[in-house]
Amino acid sequence: MERKIKRIGVLTSGGDAPGMNAAIRAVARTAAHYDMECVGIRRGYHGLIQGDIRPMSFEDSSDLSRRGGTVLYTARSEEFRTEEGQLKAVNNCKLFGLDSVIAIGGDGTFRGLQALSDRGIAVVGIPGTIDNDIACSDYTIGYDTACNTALDAIDRLRDTMKSHERCSVVEVMGRHAGHLALYVGLGCGATSILIPEYESDFEQEVLEPIRRSRLQGRTHFMIVVAEGYGSASDVAARIEDALAIDTRVTILGHVQRGGSPTARDRVAAGYMGYHAVKALADGKTNRLICRRGDHYMDVDIAEGLSRSKPLKVAGYEIMKVLTGIHD
Repeated sequence: MERKIKRIGVLTSGGDAPGMNAAIRAVARTAAHYDMECVGIRRGYHGLIQGDIRPMSFEDSSDLSRRGGTVLYTARSEEFRTEEGQLKAVNNCKLFGLDSVIAIGGDGTFRGLQALSDRGIAVVGIPGTIDNDIACSDYTIGYDTACNTALDAIDRLRDTMKSHERCSVVEVMGRHAGHLALYVGLGCGATSILIPEYESDFEQEVLEPIRRSRLQGRTHFMIVVAEGYGSASDVAARIEDALAIDTRVTILGHVQRGGSPTARDRVAAGYMGYHAVKALADGKTNRLICRRGDHYMDVDIAEGLSRSKPLKVAGYEIMKVLTGIHD
């Protein structure tokens, strides 16, 4: 990429995640540092197709880091999946003088960036998803806040489950990945954790740990289920049928996406937003910003999307030990 970047468009796409606003702030502030203009594209790729674009000054980005959600809004666009929709988006990039686009989101967001890159737009992606399922990055913006939100809710649920001597089945988000459920389950001391990556033996991994806990005098139990594993209601029904204990279901749902981001998410968003703009300033395109260990770097989007992110085996083995599951 030989041309100098003068104007960057930033958008958020797909599911929102705490810390997206902090990343928007970092992009706008870093762009100003490099003498680039930053504009906000509202409603993701749908907004790019519709020309829903507005200036974003240094002052516009003030006070964003502590705010949940995304001030640029987010949407999924079926039209952008078509060649016609992508051409409309590229034409609007030309109309509004956008040399580049930085998008914050997940896999679908990054595939959209590839489509723009194939048509000559310089692009960089920032991973923002509470599922922490972007393979090329150890961490995604929003994961820590979502984990803490779920833990807070489960701690509150445990109080009432203990009072009524019940079993609680809590469903957390994680459509295809169990990272969130495993982390939250370990954090709350769950009786059992069910995730889509592993086919569980229900008798040995759910029912038997409850029995052993009951024999030790425990009268309340906490089962954490990733939404990708299956129906939490079905899990509760099987427990109640097999053990004859009062079982209740709580689906945390989208509450996990909201709220003020944690310090970890704010700082990670700051680093990633900075590195996204710096990559463009250095003449790079078609890149994803990722964190590996304590280091931030950029990789080719195609390379990043070609990988899968397995669950950490160590975490799963520790979970089995702590919940008393025996092979």
